[in-house]
Amino acid sequence: MQSSPEINHINSISQLMRLLELPAPSHPLIALVDYHYVPIETFPKGQKISLDFYKVSFKSAFTGQIKYGQGYYDFEEGGLAFLKPRQLVFPPEDSASYEGIALYFHPDFIRNYPLGKTISQYGFFAYDVAEALFLSASEKEIIAGLFTSIANELKHHIDHFSQDVLVSQLELLLNYSNRFYNRQFITRKAVNSDIITTLDRLLAAYFDEGNSLKNGLPSVKYISNELKLSQRYLSDMLRSFTGLNTQQYIQHTVIEKAKEKLSSTNLSVSEIAYQLGFEHSQSFSKLFKTRTHVSPLAFRQSFN
Repeated sequence: MQSSPEINHINSISQLMRLLELPAPSHPLIALVDYHYVPIETFPKGQKISLDFYKVSFKSAFTGQIKYGQGYYDFEEGGLAFLKPRQLVFPPEDSASYEGIALYFHPDFIRNYPLGKTISQYGFFAYDVAEALFLSASEKEIIAGLFTSIANELKHHIDHFSQDVLVSQLELLLNYSNRFYNRQFITRKAVNSDIITTLDRLLAAYFDEGNSLKNGLPSVKYISNELKLSQRYLSDMLRSFTGLNTQQYIQHTVIEKAKEKLSSTNLSVSEIAYQLGFEHSQSFSKLFKTRTHVSPLAFRQSFN
């Protein structure tokens, strides 16, 4: 893939190390970079960067903001941010916001391991930067220890066990990140409750204002864009609080709206399905029965 003038596409760890003016990596598919030793002038201002590999950024203590993806992430408390291949990164705009350690690893590094098949389950690689993981003091110690272990392993001469050890350390890092994200969902309960309240209002307005008639059922993409959250983060957060992902939450709202119309109006099932944004009444009836275990007509008759 060729880079456009605005996008510098980096397809290998070795290419990245050359760009950063650092020695060649000890392993061609994984590297740790301490940005304290990288001059900020390495990255031209305004040039976006696209990587063919994963990135985990660790900031233990920090003052400033980094533009990452479409937004700014405040690392003042320290934390972790994750990037999957082919996402865009924006270089920092000033040296004060340019520090920390980054772990880069290519998909080929884990391809022949179970992690190569399960890495898509680590949803935080699809989160936006504003949804990065903030770490407590004790969590920082754990993450710092894992980064140190990876750094020490990379310093050793590569042998038959090196990749096995590094992949296991990487998987431990991702599993701890999963645990800490779950904690963050809980400790930021007030913020997340406000998001759910806003989501409920958004869905109510969507149906009350007739958007379903014009645009069909609300999509996960539409909802996440309106809430300014990534689709994966919103689904993971909702599942943590309600047991439902975003699609299931939308369907739950649709069923509740349908129940309201079935019990309080004389509209036919087809008319209700159309008002709610279904192209075919059969699709509505199937969803309703799946969720309630009764047909729309049977539900209506239970009120007579």
